[in-house]
Amino acid sequence: MREVKKVSKGNKSQNNKKYYKNTPNTKSVVDTNTKSFNTAIKKITGFRLFLPLICLAIVLVINLIKTPSFFEITIKNGVLYGYIIDIINRSSELIILAVGMTLVVAASGGTDISVGAVSALSGAVCVYALVGGSSSDTYRIPYVVALFLAALVGLACGAWNGFLVAKLKIQPMVATLILFTAGRGIAQVLTRGFILYVRKEQFKFLGNSIPGVPLPTPIFVAIAVVLITSFVLKKTAVGLYIQTVGINSKAARLVGLNSSRIKFLVYAFCGLCAGITGMIITSRVYSIDANNAGLNIELDAILAVAIGGNSLGGGKFSLLGSVIGAITIQALTTSLYAMKVTADQLPVYKAVVVVIIVALQSPELKRMLKNLKNKAIARNTGKKVA
Repeated sequence: MREVKKVSKGNKSQNNKKYYKNTPNTKSVVDTNTKSFNTAIKKITGFRLFLPLICLAIVLVINLIKTPSFFEITIKNGVLYGYIIDIINRSSELIILAVGMTLVVAASGGTDISVGAVSALSGAVCVYALVGGSSSDTYRIPYVVALFLAALVGLACGAWNGFLVAKLKIQPMVATLILFTAGRGIAQVLTRGFILYVRKEQFKFLGNSIPGVPLPTPIFVAIAVVLITSFVLKKTAVGLYIQTVGINSKAARLVGLNSSRIKFLVYAFCGLCAGITGMIITSRVYSIDANNAGLNIELDAILAVAIGGNSLGGGKFSLLGSVIGAITIQALTTSLYAMKVTADQLPVYKAVVVVIIVALQSPELKRMLKNLKNKAIARNTGKKVA
């Protein structure tokens, strides 16, 4: 009987060892879960549009707190109204310009500061072609022809900038500074310094709403520009060519790409986007004021590209990021007006917020914060060892 008991005790100890061996270690399970959680967080925060979306969400939440009815949408006479609709509508021109500016920045590592003046010039050409040198309620030429002329002027201005940058190798800032100063002057010559009005109801359709259509027309125009541009960039090699030229123009030339032609084309396209924007601006107010049409909109377009997470040094780009940046800027403008900030004070508040948003997306700032975090961890580890 004693021998049997010894055997049974031995079996029991062996079973216990097997049990503890097969039982998962609680600490290892926690470590695995923590690693999985950290990996998921890194994937989310590493998403290219994460910070632009966070910035937009913060601005929208602030608007919601300030105005509880911010997300409410109503229908009047078959047209949608609301803060959100107004933000998307008012950001349409900026979205169109941001699309062109994104490609310019990606290909040349520079910016086109003439887009505001070019939009004013295109609008002036459109109105002048329709009514001449004085306000009128009758068209001299068909409306479609005037739109075509305005778009052609924008394209020509963009081609001029592209020629200076791509062929003559002038710095983009200096090259586009020419039309930045001369564009409005030419528009003033066309309008003879007057504000010209087009007193015809159909002229308002492009910048406002078409009867029976619930959404404003500029939203459809902006969507069309974004979709067509995205389709061309993704379904052809143009997007890859632009990134390659922006990253290293000399290397792109060695592999057979015509860097000058690509830069010329993106500046011409940016001018076309400015021309479309000018037509929308004039249609909104059914007039052209060469001094104020598109004033300072080039700065907002550049900021939209930066807020969208795109590098202003050229290379990789994201059209969707620039669209989010444009909507963020317009949402910020709307929220500041809701807080009763005057138009004179608006640039100051906007500049402060934009600096914070861009700084949060800065790779250098991320590197500094990471170094500080590593130093803090090393310091705590040293204290524990001591």
